[in-house]
Amino acid sequence: MTDNENAPGTTEEIEDTHTGPDREVCWRGRNVGFATVDVDDAELLQRWRSDPVAVHQIGYWPRALSALRERLERHRDDNDRDDFLVLLPDGTPIGHISLFDQDLADGTAEVSLLLDEHHRGGGHGSAALDALVDLAFGELPLHRLQAVTHTGNAPALAVLAGAGFVQEGVRRSACLHRGRRYDVAVLSLLRPEWEALARPRAWEF
Repeated sequence: MTDNENAPGTTEEIEDTHTGPDREVCWRGRNVGFATVDVDDAELLQRWRSDPVAVHQIGYWPRALSALRERLERHRDDNDRDDFLVLLPDGTPIGHISLFDQDLADGTAEVSLLLDEHHRGGGHGSAALDALVDLAFGELPLHRLQAVTHTGNAPALAVLAGAGFVQEGVRRSACLHRGRRYDVAVLSLLRPEWEALARPRAWEF
């Protein structure tokens, strides 16, 4: 998960559910909307995933575009995950957010977020994460959301904390990246904690 420090964003609403060719808002937050990721979005996602800052913060090496297309094709029929493009009010896609490893029996899932390098630091990551959390607890019978990131990823940790996530542990030396070992922080948000948050919910915008 990657984003820069949370900063105030606009409160402009998304007026139209259609954001251009093949872009339809299916969920929205205080200044962002979500559109379902399609296979044709592979090139866009590949560009975001190839950004050196994102590669370092997330700790993975980008795969070939063809491999990403194949993965998106598989995910299209995967009932255990939901992948969305994060859109600005004018329909500009600025990131990818997902709710994956969904287990409706146990009520658990994991979240991930990646923003375009030109749209970090403006509060969009926080708005998107809040919207995803509201989707998970407001529309799905989930009880626990989890997020993981290496302990040096201060921007992501700040965004997660701002959304109410609590660090519950550290997996020591669990990530190898660029020849170094990193500790990985495990954070979670429970339904009662979400219910106690004093902020507007996504459906109120």
